[in-house]
Amino acid sequence: MSGGPDSIALLLLATAAFPGQVEAATVDHGLRGESAEEAAFVASICASLGVVHETLTIDWETRPDANVQGAARDRRYAALGDWAIRRGLNSVATAHHADDQAETLLMRLSRGAGVRGLGGIRPARPLSNEVDLLRPLLGWRHNELRRIVERAGITPVDDPSNRDERYLRTGVRELLAQSPLLDAGRLTDSAANCRSADEALDWVAAREMEVRVGRADGQIELKPGDLPREILRRILVRIFSDFGVKEPAGPDLARAIDRLEQGGVTTLGGLKLDGGPTWRISRAPPRRG
Repeated sequence: MSGGPDSIALLLLATAAFPGQVEAATVDHGLRGESAEEAAFVASICASLGVVHETLTIDWETRPDANVQGAARDRRYAALGDWAIRRGLNSVATAHHADDQAETLLMRLSRGAGVRGLGGIRPARPLSNEVDLLRPLLGWRHNELRRIVERAGITPVDDPSNRDERYLRTGVRELLAQSPLLDAGRLTDSAANCRSADEALDWVAAREMEVRVGRADGQIELKPGDLPREILRRILVRIFSDFGVKEPAGPDLARAIDRLEQGGVTTLGGLKLDGGPTWRISRAPPRRG
């Protein structure tokens, strides 16, 4: 919990729906002077509601000076996952809402995202092998959540980073506020449609993988045939995963597919990829010298 209106509304709704079953945590990133005071404010609200609360303090070996929000997000989720396991909790809920979803969709459009990226914020995903991350408020608007907090007589924290013009999300938020044609509800619907399309493409890729992929002598063979490029991309991502290799960056994988379609050979992520009528993927031999 950050102490902002969205997270406090989530706390109020969760305690009303699941009395006695909710715990809360505030991640103090230590990147702003007010963060410790804000964590104490959240602790006081939780105490008034009878909710167990813990402040998780991030210890930075080196404070990030680039992509601060991304670095903070990664450390925050890692801390929350560890906290949930320690407390015996099987899920962590965050207060992302419809306006956040609309902002995320526009940000990803500006970066040329594909179907998966345009699916936006997922309602649920694994946070770790033992804990799920839930976003139960994606159907709520920010103003609705703020009104819940106001009616409870609570004055939430005002985070100045939400107005920091150095961040892309700030500019996108202003664009949404000034553009009546960009309706957050409709954009949220578009994100849901993209998630549905993404799931359908994954289903097709899994089916095609069953009949087009074989394994022999430490390598994986794929018969690409006339498969659409997006299906080939998804199959290759699954093959990389089978080798224990994380998904390559989109442009790198696109260049590799170009090379394979031309019948060439390339390496990517420690794997060797041979093109032709049958694509062969194996671990790349160690480099000499």
